[in-house]
Amino acid sequence: MYDVVIVGAGCAGLTAGLYAARAELSVVIIEKVFPGGQIARAHIVENYPGFPDGISGVDLAIAMKEQAEKHGAVIETATVTGYDLEGDVKKVITEDRVFEGRTVILAMGADYRELGLHAEKKFVGSGVSYCATCDGAFFKGKDVAVIGGGDTAVEDAIYLSKFANKVYVIHRRDELRAQKGIQKSAMKNEKIEFVWDSLVDNILGDAFVEGVRVRNKKTQEMKTIPVSGVFVAIGMIPETEDVKDAIKTDANGYIMTDTWMRTSVPGVYAAGDIVQKALRQVVTATADGATAVYTAQAYMIENE
Repeated sequence: MYDVVIVGAGCAGLTAGLYAARAELSVVIIEKVFPGGQIARAHIVENYPGFPDGISGVDLAIAMKEQAEKHGAVIETATVTGYDLEGDVKKVITEDRVFEGRTVILAMGADYRELGLHAEKKFVGSGVSYCATCDGAFFKGKDVAVIGGGDTAVEDAIYLSKFANKVYVIHRRDELRAQKGIQKSAMKNEKIEFVWDSLVDNILGDAFVEGVRVRNKKTQEMKTIPVSGVFVAIGMIPETEDVKDAIKTDANGYIMTDTWMRTSVPGVYAAGDIVQKALRQVVTATADGATAVYTAQAYMIENE
C-alpha cells in the first residue's frame, strides 16, 4: 500500500509526486497516456516563472517527470477503470491491478471539447485537429480555420500563422474572450481573419478537409470557407466521468475542493484542470499539486 496514489501525470500530478517523494512518502503516479498532460502539447510556455525566454511544453513536461522520478516517485502506465474511495484504504482500480493508498490525489486533467459534428470524427487526422502545436507544421502554405474565441483559440491562430497562408478564426460571438494582449497580437496579424457571430455547420471534403460551412447566427446566412485544416479550440471537459458518483462535482463536472484541495471524501484530494476554479494554467496546477500533498500528509498524521 502506498501513502499517496496520484491519478494523472500532468503538471499537477507530477508536482504532487515530487512533493510526496521529497517528503519521504511512498507514492505512485498512474498515467494512461504520457506524462505532461496538456502542457506537453504546447509549442512554448512563456508565463511559467523561471524561464525568461520561455520553454517548450514538451521540455517542461520532461523536466517535471525526471525531477519527480529522481526523488523517488514511481510512474505507472495504466488505465483507471474504477475507484473505491471510502474508508481508510483507498483503491484505484486499473485494467491489470488495484492500487491501494492511504490517500488519493485526483489529477486527471481535462480533454478537448468537440464540435459534435459527424464529419468532425471522420476527418480527425485528415485535417481536423485539437492541437495546433502538434499539427500546425503540416499546413505550411495552406489556409486553415480555428474554431473558438478564448485564449487557446487565439494563441493557436497566432501560432498557425507562422506556417499557414491564411488563418480564419470562427467565433460564435462578436468579440473575443481571450486576454487583451493576445487579442492585440492577433488583430495586428495580417494573416488572421475573424469570422464573427458564426457557427460551423459542417466540415467539407472527401478524404481530406477541403472547407467549412458556417452559419451566421444573426442573419442565418450560410457560406463556405475553403480550408485544408480545422483546429478546434472551444474548451475542455474534465476527466471526471469515472469518479463523479463518488466525489462532489459542479454542473460542468469539475471537482469541488476547498482551498486545501480537499474533496467531499476524507483523504481524497484533487489538483489541476479538473478542479472548479477561475484559472487553469501550469502555475495553478503545480500549486494545487503541492497543496494537495501538504494536506494529505497532515491527514495521514492525524489518522495514524
